[in-house]
Amino acid sequence: MEMSNELDTLVFFEHARKICEATYAVNPLDAENLTRWGGALLELSQFPSVSDSQTLVQDAISKLEEALSINPRKHDALWCLGNAQTAFAFLANNEDEARPYFEKAAQYFQRAVDEDPGNEVYLKSLQLSAKVPRSLYFIMVYSQVMLMFSCDL
Repeated sequence: MEMSNELDTLVFFEHARKICEATYAVNPLDAENLTRWGGALLELSQFPSVSDSQTLVQDAISKLEEALSINPRKHDALWCLGNAQTAFAFLANNEDEARPYFEKAAQYFQRAVDEDPGNEVYLKSLQLSAKVPRSLYFIMVYSQVMLMFSCDL
């Protein structure tokens, strides 16, 4: 059952990506379309290998930055960029590599909140962005400990 849901999600966002790509060919200055495209790429980045995920996240960042070049106050693009930076952080190999991405994420979440202060999702994202780096540290330490124990067996 879960595999079907994942496949449905993958098909949905791949279809959305293709629609956005076609729309872009007609109107490359549509900031809303670029934001949707970046969001679809972010969703798609959850499925492939780490290197493919990094490429998709980078493509999403490119589309979202393009949307902001058209409309610098586009709060949903700012929020998506925060999510993209968070995704990069979780794809990092260690805490030092992840830290700058978490910092950028917090900056984008803050800008989204500044543009739309009443948006609860943006506020929650900003709050969580302060807690996530510490959680990642514990996950990485736990992973290292588990690797040490599995090597000793």
